[in-house]
Amino acid sequence: MQLTILKSKLHRAAVTDANLHYEGSIGISRDLMDAANILPYEQVDVANIANGARFTTYVIELPAQSGEIVINGAAAHLVNVGDRVIIMGYAAFSPEEAKTHKPQIVRLNEKNEVAG
Repeated sequence: MQLTILKSKLHRAAVTDANLHYEGSIGISRDLMDAANILPYEQVDVANIANGARFTTYVIELPAQSGEIVINGAAAHLVNVGDRVIIMGYAAFSPEEAKTHKPQIVRLNEKNEVAG
């Protein structure tokens, strides 16, 4: 049996742009992807703190140190620039692995920089 467990999270990322006329995905600054151990094209869930909207998409890499969090495609209807979101990646673990797994949680400040 495999259990789906939180692998990593970017907490309180600020949306820097929303582009409706794009194929879809969430763009994340490469340094933030690295900090949270998120890979390009990885499936993630996104929860909008401002309005409660939740959606599933995949990650595309944006330039490192850009601080960008860009919501593309239909999901752009679910956010406004400046909204805070939680970006969550998951992985499959055996029950034994799940007992000791600790997710990589990265808290961000108002400039989308790693906070402390």
